[in-house]
Amino acid sequence: MNPATAKPVPAPRVKEILQRIKDNIGRVILGKDEVIDQVLVTLVAGGHLLLEDLPGLGKTTLAYCLARSVDCQFSRIQFTSDLLPSDVLGVSIYDENLKEFVFKKGPLFANIVLADEINRTTPKTQSSLLEVMDRGKVTIDGQAYPVGQPFMVFATQNPVDYEGTFPLPESQMDRFFMRLQMGYPSPAAELSILQSAATRRNYDLLELEPMATRAEVVEIQHCAPQVYVEDTVLEYILKIVGATRTEVEFQAGISTRGSLALKLAAQAAALCDGRAFVIPADVQQIVKPVCVHRLALKRTTVDSLEERRLIEGLLGQILDKISAPV
Repeated sequence: MNPATAKPVPAPRVKEILQRIKDNIGRVILGKDEVIDQVLVTLVAGGHLLLEDLPGLGKTTLAYCLARSVDCQFSRIQFTSDLLPSDVLGVSIYDENLKEFVFKKGPLFANIVLADEINRTTPKTQSSLLEVMDRGKVTIDGQAYPVGQPFMVFATQNPVDYEGTFPLPESQMDRFFMRLQMGYPSPAAELSILQSAATRRNYDLLELEPMATRAEVVEIQHCAPQVYVEDTVLEYILKIVGATRTEVEFQAGISTRGSLALKLAAQAAALCDGRAFVIPADVQQIVKPVCVHRLALKRTTVDSLEERRLIEGLLGQILDKISAPV
């Protein structure tokens, strides 16, 4: 894209809107500014999020607060081993009055869909999300039904409890824009949580007003791909991606889908920071959340947490070795 001919991106106004959303979520999700920033980058990029962490750290609350802050329809699906694709997508039911089959939409037809404990359902049900995460539509009996905009799958899973789970295949993992961790809150933040715990048992009691409309979110998402990326920054991204493909510790490197996600994430990060152009720091900021879940080690590890730490370490070494453009 030529910056001289590119359509102007209203970056300062976008930053103001996103800051309001961040502050609103931060009223409930205490001490997690970095996590909220990455969630907003995912939202701006129009991507899907996998939040992997221990139970009880606020994953569900974060998804709900995001939906409330942007005035979007929220839907929660509790994934279990007996859940069927039709329970997620919907089903065609014969209408006696119309004398024809009528499609009844499932809980997937919302703006922000919480796929809670996604790895507890069978591969058949997991695969029912592939089309909608990639194309934004659901095909039932040969008929395509688009989901609303914006649309975001906000999935969670427990990284240490494997009993009765079905690990997500690489094709599914690759459709998640980012994978994040909540982590434990700081002592000061947890004290504040304990002091206000009585008001947090019911999501409906959370006093959160919308800070942006759905239309504004969609407009911001359309702005993200227009953020200017200089050729030297694109080459920097390609060097990082190429290094993952030659790293002997990895089974395979980042795919082309991953390199495109890296570019879009950098554009979204720049927009969140109020800029209409990408700098190398934007790339460095989002490399790990965008890339870690797209990589796997050749050697076996004790658990996914250990594997994630090793992959993050290798990515850190790659970043240290590659000189950022000036």
